[in-house]
Amino acid sequence: MRLLYTNDNRLIVANARNIVEAAGIGVVLKNEYAAGGIGELSAFDAWVELWVTDDSNYDRASRLLKNAFSAENAVPWTCSNCNESNDPSFDLCWNCLR
Repeated sequence: MRLLYTNDNRLIVANARNIVEAAGIGVVLKNEYAAGGIGELSAFDAWVELWVTDDSNYDRASRLLKNAFSAENAVPWTCSNCNESNDPSFDLCWNCLR
C-alpha cells in the first residue's frame, strides 16, 4: 500500500476517493476517525489519508487526482446578474457579490 493523498478536510479526501474508485482503483482510508484524538495526537497525524491498495496503480491514481484538482481544468464563468467575467476560484461575482 502507498499513501496517495491526505488533507485536513475529510470531504476533499472523500472526493479524491470517489474519483480514484470510479476509475476502478482500490483504495483504503486511514485515520478516518482519528480527529477525536487531537490533543494526544498532533493535528497533522489525525488527517484522513487515502492509500492505494496496489502499488502498481499509484502512478495512474496520482495522475487522476492531479488532473481532477488542477486549476487548468477550471473555466471562468459569467455572472448571470451583471454579466461580469469571473475567475473559476470565485464562488460569488466579484462585481455584484451574487
